[in-house]
Amino acid sequence: MFWLPAVLLFYVPSGIVVAHLAREMPLEGGIYQWVKLRFGPMHGFMAAMNIWLFYVLMCATIGLQMVSTIPYAVHASAAGIASNKLLIAFSTLAVIGIVTLVAWRGLGIGKWVSTVGGFTTVFLFGAVIVVAVPYWFLGTSVTTPIAISFPAVSLLNLNLLGKMGCAALSGIDTVAVFAGEFRSKDAGGAIRKSVWIGAPVIAALMVLGTASVLTFSRPDSIDLLMPPVQVLSLAAPWMGTIASALIVLMLLAGGSLSFGVLSRLPMVAGWDHLLPEWFSRLHPRYRTPVGSVIFAAVGTLVFAAVANVGAGNQEAYQFLLNTGLICYGLAYLIMFAIPLLARGEKPSWMVRVSALSGLAMTLLFVVLSIFPIVEEQNPGLFTIRMLAVLVGLQLAGAAFYVRAERTRLSSIARAAGA
Repeated sequence: MFWLPAVLLFYVPSGIVVAHLAREMPLEGGIYQWVKLRFGPMHGFMAAMNIWLFYVLMCATIGLQMVSTIPYAVHASAAGIASNKLLIAFSTLAVIGIVTLVAWRGLGIGKWVSTVGGFTTVFLFGAVIVVAVPYWFLGTSVTTPIAISFPAVSLLNLNLLGKMGCAALSGIDTVAVFAGEFRSKDAGGAIRKSVWIGAPVIAALMVLGTASVLTFSRPDSIDLLMPPVQVLSLAAPWMGTIASALIVLMLLAGGSLSFGVLSRLPMVAGWDHLLPEWFSRLHPRYRTPVGSVIFAAVGTLVFAAVANVGAGNQEAYQFLLNTGLICYGLAYLIMFAIPLLARGEKPSWMVRVSALSGLAMTLLFVVLSIFPIVEEQNPGLFTIRMLAVLVGLQLAGAAFYVRAERTRLSSIARAAGA
């Protein structure tokens, strides 16, 4: 009763809107280009910055998630290892180094790494479901795995609905970032087809996957970082060891895909002279924007270090996750506003209804995500710190754009005078 509304109110509508925009503007850069052309360069830059921040913050969690697999790999005797800050720092440094090298080599290697990660993700979902099914028939689940009753209307449940929609089911726009590399000439049609095929499959995996987690754990004891590994480890310790290794492959694959996006958004902004030319300079052999890749690596390491100072694993993960997803949500708000408010748009009624639904879900998510959903030592401080970071990032981005635009206009004026 959470996943199905999330799919119907957010995932399908976002797919319809992205397919519409990709068909109208099949340009490398995705949301950045769409917003820039419909609302102006500054809005486009801010949207691209927020998407870039989302991927940086998600990559900043990879080292933390990898260390969290160790107790499951070597069993309960290593439980203290997962909170070792030095080990987390070393893991983060190693992971960022690997995905940076993959991004430097480009999609020639990155696409294979991402494919392995995709198959690994599906395999883990399948394994978790297969392990849990016998317990459903025997009636020995720790928690009732599937409830049909309508949940109570509360701020917590609305917060969860927003997260299960925008947090878990966003990202269809990512494929449009690579629109210039599509083999199909109809990018919008290809995206639309993927939505209709993927929606029922994704809904089924999410529902059955959640039910499988509840088969072995109470809601208050679920490991937010590693639920699949937790399930398989509770089913059989040796399964937890194998799942930990597979999770490492999945995280590396996800990181390599994120770095692919990270390297292209600053590159496109560099083409528009909003960033120094260094960001768009391509490697002579691999044709990848090396400057953008290096900048992404440094930014990821900085955010990972800041988030882990004085915070536990779950707190640091939730802070990075919420901050990144709110940044992504801000970009989605502008994207959903295009069919509703932008001049020159003539969308169908289905696109308009989808945009309105996606806008409402995203707004719900952005507003409520500043509040934690797991127990915090100081929830008020969590909210204040997140608001301070988000406001600071938006102000810094706006100030940077204004300065860059003034510099660009001054250069044009000097060139015209010469």
